[in-house]
Amino acid sequence: MPVITPVYLRWLLLSTTGLLLTGFVTPMLTITKLVFFDHSFSILSGIGQLWRDQHYFLFVVIAAFSVLLPLAKVVVLFKLLSPNSHQPEHRQKLLHLMHDYGRWAMLDVMVVALLIMSVKLGAIASIQVHLGLYIFAAAVILIMLITQQVVRHLD
Repeated sequence: MPVITPVYLRWLLLSTTGLLLTGFVTPMLTITKLVFFDHSFSILSGIGQLWRDQHYFLFVVIAAFSVLLPLAKVVVLFKLLSPNSHQPEHRQKLLHLMHDYGRWAMLDVMVVALLIMSVKLGAIASIQVHLGLYIFAAAVILIMLITQQVVRHLD
């Protein structure tokens, strides 16, 4: 397998961060209720709607796992790929942190949220998936692959 340099990984991570941020704001779903009412949602607009509807627990869970943890993971990856990061003890802590908490972020929580929503609304509404879901999923998968390459590079 070819060696992937830290410079290449940083550029790939920067591009992936752009995809992730685009995935946050691009419409993911349109919910059509009773044929007449359409509502399109992105991750951020959906989280905002949860807050406005006073579903604070869901707001916190989805905001934490779909927005904050992915952003934190990106920050940690940038830190690990930083040319100034020469402290092996600090690197090991960051790798351990990503290993323990990184897998809880993003994809699985998003899929569960979409599944719950589609089951709850299936009888009274139809759901149409949009580009934002695919952009977000691509960013999630790329972050997972970059994480794997960073771990290989640092080992």
